[in-house]
Amino acid sequence: MFEGFERRRIDAGDVAINTVVGGSGPPLLLLHGYPQSHVMWRKIAPALAERFTVVAADLRGYGDSDKPAGNSRHETYCKRRMAQDQVDIMSALGHERFQVAGHDRGGRVTHRMCLDHPDRIRRAAVLDIVPTHTIFANLGKDVAYGYYHWFFLSQPYDLPERLIGAEAEYYLERKLGHWSADMEGFDEAAMSEYRRCFRDPATIHASCEDYRAAATIDLEHDEADIASRIACPLLVLWGAKGLMHKCYDVRDTWCAKAADVRGRALDCGHFLPEEAPAETLAELLGFFEG
Repeated sequence: MFEGFERRRIDAGDVAINTVVGGSGPPLLLLHGYPQSHVMWRKIAPALAERFTVVAADLRGYGDSDKPAGNSRHETYCKRRMAQDQVDIMSALGHERFQVAGHDRGGRVTHRMCLDHPDRIRRAAVLDIVPTHTIFANLGKDVAYGYYHWFFLSQPYDLPERLIGAEAEYYLERKLGHWSADMEGFDEAAMSEYRRCFRDPATIHASCEDYRAAATIDLEHDEADIASRIACPLLVLWGAKGLMHKCYDVRDTWCAKAADVRGRALDCGHFLPEEAPAETLAELLGFFEG
């Protein structure tokens, strides 16, 4: 799926992060969301690698990256720690300044990265998310119903782990089907990889810790930085058939968090790089080459 890319495991302190690296040119980091891995970028990474040095990474706890156990404060999977992982691997690759695009959970890591490491990020893109603090502060019935997993996965250990683990592949496929406009964007090779990684009990635990962090320590960090704004140019893309489009003025939510925001909705569901690869690629190229 990533022909011509080199697979590397890179040390980031307490974890090793799985990456695929390819292309040449200015560095561009790609971060995936829940419940996936770097594989979600397979349709557009080769074309991006014609213009950029592309680093598609698995977040800690996902894919083939290390999956440490969580702790009582959920610091192991806070977005600050996850962002630091990615900054560290880019340093290890020799990239002191770079651009980054994050989908879903990767977008939340991108947001925190922009606040904690503004000197490292030239431009950033977030795909199909509204800021975490905004969602919790303005929660309505439609979002609570459609994103019930935020509250299910954040339940105390080990309730969600046991329930998901009983039918992990079924749960994975229901999530992908629920959030996409249809399942046509997910070819069998990608689904095989998603199933392989997600059925690992360590992945299930790590992903629950990711959401436990979002409901606790991430909110503490967000509230401490409530007046801080992303300094670099920010591209915001979202699916016109998704829940965020239905419930929010997505671009407007980011105008409150960043100084320079542009973006639009694409004709797809939640998984932009898989459901609308050509449109997503065009938007990312136009922005990151600008």
